[in-house]
Amino acid sequence: MASHAPKLRYSAVTGYFKNDAQPTSSAGPGLEAVTLPGLGLIDQVYETDEAFDPQREKHGWERFAHYLGHLNKTGGGKTVYKLLYAARHGEGYHNVKEREVGTPAWESHWAKLEGDGHTTWADAHLTATGIAQARAMATFWADAAVTARLPLARSHYCSPHARCLETCELAFATLALPPGAGEVPVPPFRPVVKEMIRERLGVHTCDRRRTRSWIRESHPLFVVEEGLTEEDELWRADVRETLEEHAVRMRAFLDELFAGAGGGDGEQIVSVTAHSGSIRALYEVLGHPGRKVAPGTIVPVLIKGEVVDDAAVAQP
Repeated sequence: MASHAPKLRYSAVTGYFKNDAQPTSSAGPGLEAVTLPGLGLIDQVYETDEAFDPQREKHGWERFAHYLGHLNKTGGGKTVYKLLYAARHGEGYHNVKEREVGTPAWESHWAKLEGDGHTTWADAHLTATGIAQARAMATFWADAAVTARLPLARSHYCSPHARCLETCELAFATLALPPGAGEVPVPPFRPVVKEMIRERLGVHTCDRRRTRSWIRESHPLFVVEEGLTEEDELWRADVRETLEEHAVRMRAFLDELFAGAGGGDGEQIVSVTAHSGSIRALYEVLGHPGRKVAPGTIVPVLIKGEVVDDAAVAQP
């Protein structure tokens, strides 16, 4: 009899990061999530502290990383935990245009165009501000690895859109850590381009990606997943993807990341460079309160993947 991969149910494990308790996007304007010092890790006692750090001499991130490893060791092959550093790309030219004309006009007219004769925003590149935001991410990672002992991601995933490729490369490709900044060597930067984590599909030209060949030629450090087609076969000019449909894509990405009960790529700390819409769809899958993320922002999400019976899976 042919076997099949086990079904997994995903949830956000809250209570470890300040982002978890901040207002949702429905609370009003000006409440976009921003990168918090130390990624907002809440200082607390873990059940592993007594053996690992009885004198409380270690940094909070060291104790949390050890606790995360403990959770995975005791999961019995049925429960896997991954810490996801979810980053929104830096400011793109489409963001500038939407801010200029206002969201209603952007949605009804400008988003459907390639540009305005002065600026092009189809598969938008980063602006000068966006480039600075991406470089600030590299500075953040380097500083936090030293001052907070924050563990760096050991594998990276990226949307195929230009603004994400540029952000991810600027944030990680030249990241230089001082000697002794981390006890565990960081693997070479070889991010994987994943179709499933791209922005919401359809109508908006900024969300229509370039060709596979362009991605490979323009960003040779990246590994383009096998299934990513040469032309963009998913984007349509007349149909905009819903949040629920977007969540289905993000769940498919989690299925690959966790790969049944085996932990997927084998790493428990990973980074994803994507979009505000993608992070919102990820929150939808995880049952996490939705919140818009500002350009150039990193938010941590602790994800629990549990093997369940087929009938028990009731997620997008």
